[in-house]
Amino acid sequence: MCGIIGYVGDRSVPQILFRGLRRLEYRGYDSAGIAVYDGERIALLKRKGNLDNLESHLDWFSGDGDMGIAHTRWATHGTPSMENAHPHLDCNEEIAIAHNGIIENFHELREGLEAKGHHFRSQTDSEVIAHLVEEYYRGDLLEAARLALQELEGAYALVLMSAREPGVLVGARKDSPLVLGIGKGESLLASATPALLDCTHEAVALENGELARISRESYEIIDAQGRPIQRSSFEVPFDVSAVEKGGYADFMLKEIFEQPQAWTDTLRGRLMRSGALRIEELEEAALDFRDIRRIIFVSCGTSYHASLLARYIIETWMDIPVEVDIASEFYYREPRLDPTCLVVAVSQSGETLDTMSAVRWATQSGAPTLSIVNIVGSMMARESDGVIYTHAGLEVGVAATKTFLSQIAAVYLLGLYLGQERGLLEEGFIKETFSELERLSSKIEEVLRDTEAVERCADKYCRCEDFLFLGRNINYPMAMEAALKLKEISYIHAEGYPAGEMKHGPIALLHPGFPVVALIPQDSIYDKVRNNIEEVRARQAPVIALATRGDREVAEFCEETVYVPEVRAHFNPVVLAPALQLLAYNIAKLRGCNVDQPRNLAKTVTVE
Repeated sequence: MCGIIGYVGDRSVPQILFRGLRRLEYRGYDSAGIAVYDGERIALLKRKGNLDNLESHLDWFSGDGDMGIAHTRWATHGTPSMENAHPHLDCNEEIAIAHNGIIENFHELREGLEAKGHHFRSQTDSEVIAHLVEEYYRGDLLEAARLALQELEGAYALVLMSAREPGVLVGARKDSPLVLGIGKGESLLASATPALLDCTHEAVALENGELARISRESYEIIDAQGRPIQRSSFEVPFDVSAVEKGGYADFMLKEIFEQPQAWTDTLRGRLMRSGALRIEELEEAALDFRDIRRIIFVSCGTSYHASLLARYIIETWMDIPVEVDIASEFYYREPRLDPTCLVVAVSQSGETLDTMSAVRWATQSGAPTLSIVNIVGSMMARESDGVIYTHAGLEVGVAATKTFLSQIAAVYLLGLYLGQERGLLEEGFIKETFSELERLSSKIEEVLRDTEAVERCADKYCRCEDFLFLGRNINYPMAMEAALKLKEISYIHAEGYPAGEMKHGPIALLHPGFPVVALIPQDSIYDKVRNNIEEVRARQAPVIALATRGDREVAEFCEETVYVPEVRAHFNPVVLAPALQLLAYNIAKLRGCNVDQPRNLAKTVTVE
């Protein structure tokens, strides 16, 4: 969950490290720190809170140094504090480490180290690594790290430096991501590629159990036994400008308004002139979809809601059962899988640990795997048998917006592609449906141009402390996603519920101060949802309806109405999503919340 970066080169080390942390701030903002080797010692600067608190003290460093490591923290072990902030030092203050992950056996390791005379300064699990490396250090930091890591249980991405080895950094990873950045006369280590962009677009991914040593001009990778590994680099596609706000008040708002482009980019180039779908990423995958008899989607959070949509879409288009599992539950129930079961993992980052564990379980069970991810070269993309990239671009805001809509686009693509490969969908249907998908970009733009009704609803109900979102059929997952967005960024209690289930419990909560958001676009179950709204009105709870433009009837029985463009019923989630995101955004802003950095949340969850 935390963000880490290491740099060795001729530029100002504190500045490069800090700008890298800015790129990683979505991964954690409880505290932050920078350690720089200034030629004589390791100078350490740490501050509690977000990076603004650290930035105001950067001039504390007396020089630029020639190497350093830095960290932005999302707390797991130990409260957010100066003492618990990374980087951590060994007893002699000659070795510094920054760590992302959880060391499960740190209590036992700490007790053993304390018995040997080691003094600890923090309550974190991470500090034991610095002391353990100190125990093994004999002048070779890479070898000391390799030996020390054999004693660790848990997950880690790690960067280390030693004052006794100037110009050298060491990195290692297990179940948490770490990449190398290869520049000209400079090298980097980071937990995500955006942190590299100030220096280079060339990266090399470390795989599980591997370690790396970098210097200005070279790098080497070894496995846990010390054997050398050769690996080619890849190009990082993001531009530095992608992480700037571009005139918007917040990254979240910017990314909401980038959704028409993200939608178009995810679809671009997928339909051939012949009328056949082509997903280039899958062409090299050894996947035979004709033998698939069952599909299981595994995911977390917002990606889980995109997966729920997939069930409605794919089961409608073809005769194949679809299951959807929360990734953390999937792994621990140890499901029975075989080669006829396709496991589809959905993740923005491609690094979510619970979802990654589900992919590995599927692989061990002999089931083919396919991932839907946004980050090229991510761990999930590399370890799955096939991948579909969503092409949403870098998303900085913690709450998923454009990546969610891009996942929906990828889900439609996958449904059409499976139907094509299994011979269940006619070419004419695929071509016409794809054309409709392409036209949805203009419908998203239409939603984003007309925000007056959303802003009015936000102003009217922003002080309420409870919301209920209702939807049926394919709109039920959208009710869940809308509730998640509202609670994530405004800290309001919200629930997403199937409209037909409301009478089986939630109806007891309704009162005049409890707004209900009803998703009631024109579709085959419009009348059913209207009946559910009448049940709400009978309990005097105010109703905000999201309805199809032109439906004047709905305004007669709801307090507020937000209209979305008319589309085919299967595509209603695409136009509902941006309206619901804007509702949550405006409510959160009116309540004074930081929408880009919601409390207690991080963008990429790489711990259990």
